[in-house]
Amino acid sequence: MTYFTDLQTKRRSIYALGKDVELSNQELIDTIQRAVLNTPTAFNSQTSRVVILLDEESDAFWNEIAYSELEKVTPAEAFEGTKERLKGFAQAKGTILFYEDQDVVKGLQEQFPLYAENFPIWSEQGHGIALYATWLALAEKNIGMNVQHYNPLVDAQLAEKYDISANWKLRAQAPFGQIVAPAGDKDIQTEDRFKVLVTNNHFNLVS
Repeated sequence: MTYFTDLQTKRRSIYALGKDVELSNQELIDTIQRAVLNTPTAFNSQTSRVVILLDEESDAFWNEIAYSELEKVTPAEAFEGTKERLKGFAQAKGTILFYEDQDVVKGLQEQFPLYAENFPIWSEQGHGIALYATWLALAEKNIGMNVQHYNPLVDAQLAEKYDISANWKLRAQAPFGQIVAPAGDKDIQTEDRFKVLVTNNHFNLVS
């Protein structure tokens, strides 16, 4: 095992989160920013945009914005479970809102029409890399995180409250904070996930 593979194993979806973290708010901001800014993207497009909500702002997102929007669309008999999930997310120290800038995507489509249909896909790839890099960076500092997808339900309220540009497309919401309880065992699927082609050699794949 290497340091990187150890860190990959350490990174898990942590749902039992708290606010008692050793890093200051500025250190948290710096960690997230460095992770996102050093993320590779196709054509060096750098499409990822991030809004960091800390403390009361994070609480308000889950307790007010997400709550009110989900209440509108969730059957009453199922909403109790939803409320408990939102309550858990609100226990986190902060929440990262991951966006992708569609103006950059459209600009590249116009500049390179031959690849036009690929730029939205490459933007999503960049988002995934930025999210994963952030997850690893926080895990390295013993901070837990999980990823939620309540977009597009929460988009309008967020845009109004935080003056989010219309060309920013929300892709994910990631609560993070103190690891109150670790993740359970993970079942890793290995069957039919890899194929290696090389002449006159044989390699053993993970099984």
